[in-house]
Amino acid sequence: MRLRICAVGRLRAGPERALVDDYLERFDRTGRALGLGPVSVHEVEDRRGGGRAAEAELLERAIPAGAAVLALDERGRMMGSPDLADSLARWRDTGRSDLAVLIGGADGLLPELRERADRVLSFGPMVWPHMLVRVMLAEQLYRAASILAGHPYHRE
Repeated sequence: MRLRICAVGRLRAGPERALVDDYLERFDRTGRALGLGPVSVHEVEDRRGGGRAAEAELLERAIPAGAAVLALDERGRMMGSPDLADSLARWRDTGRSDLAVLIGGADGLLPELRERADRVLSFGPMVWPHMLVRVMLAEQLYRAASILAGHPYHRE
């Protein structure tokens, strides 16, 4: 199952980019044997100032046809790392060939886009900067692959 991170905004070079790249590379290496990956990042930018509606349209276009959709939103469900790993495995095992993970802009995701998602995940009630959300997502994807591979990276 291929993964596509669909995010509003561009992540510039710097320590956050280095962390995201490192974790996604680790995910690709670990996930390959599990039928997970590769991960690609599709960044969108609303240059016309259309707000959440315009961002939602751009994100919709970035979602592969037939993909499972995981939206990141503070209103979503908090889950543990093993639960995220189980969700990835379930989507993979039910024949989904793609998973799109959505990260909205500064004002979040349009409610209609959030409702379209197969699952809405929250990293907690705090609001996080987009660059850190990407780091946390990349690390959790690697952790999920490690859990599924039986690798000791994740300790309970």
